[in-house]
Amino acid sequence: MNELSGKDPYHYAVIARAIAFIGNRVADQPSLEETAAAVGLSPMHFQRVFSQWAGVSPKRYQQYLTLDHAKSLLGDRFTVLDTSQEADLSGAGRLHGLFVKWEAMSPGEYARKGKGLAINYGWFDSPFGEVLSMATARGLCGLAFSSEFGRDVAFQDMASRWPNAEFVENPDTIADWTVAAFEQGGHTSLHLIGAPFQIKVWEALLTIPSGHATTYSEIAQRIGNPKAVRAVGTAVGKNPVSWLIPCHRALCKSGGLGGYHWGLPVKRAMLAYEAARLDAP
Repeated sequence: MNELSGKDPYHYAVIARAIAFIGNRVADQPSLEETAAAVGLSPMHFQRVFSQWAGVSPKRYQQYLTLDHAKSLLGDRFTVLDTSQEADLSGAGRLHGLFVKWEAMSPGEYARKGKGLAINYGWFDSPFGEVLSMATARGLCGLAFSSEFGRDVAFQDMASRWPNAEFVENPDTIADWTVAAFEQGGHTSLHLIGAPFQIKVWEALLTIPSGHATTYSEIAQRIGNPKAVRAVGTAVGKNPVSWLIPCHRALCKSGGLGGYHWGLPVKRAMLAYEAARLDAP
């Protein structure tokens, strides 16, 4: 296991339990003491751990875990993916404090399902639990979270996308890119490996700012195929580089969370984490 700088691997386990506890007590808003007891820590220790992770106090964070948080995101921070953002797709975009460069695999390369492609991988700690990171020589091609379903499921899921590739466990070669993916001001590179339609959807996701949200139907409009909402949803679910390509920011038009490939608790944590940090002093 490789620890990302500044992130204690114990913290997300605490945070995940706290989020579940607070989420089940939305109506009566549990006190700091109650939540701390639920995760087995003293109030002072819990407050310190939580504030380090979220950037705000547990009490302030509760507002981001209400059942209406997704609706409020669409009401107050809805992102229209119009052509004014097209410049961001020219090869360098800035999102959630990161500088990201990306390039897409050609359709011919994709059709070969990774044949002749060497993909290095490793397991790392992240703000959202253990993450499986994968990269080609050109950049990160996969980020998958194991907290809900375990390592075996995460690895087999990712490896099945490029069945003819050679997978080599070599975390040292991809550590810098992986660390940068979760650090403010980090610089990282992406190698998007997918079908042309999928890549269009993923590029649209890359334009959604941190702490904001959009809808599947808005993405369909953005890529010029407004009737393809269901296909867009499928492509969002097939996003191989979770968090960095922010599929967690795509919501249902009704304000529901929709699905998330690595589990809804992780999606809720990501959305609340970003909103809290955007609002923090």
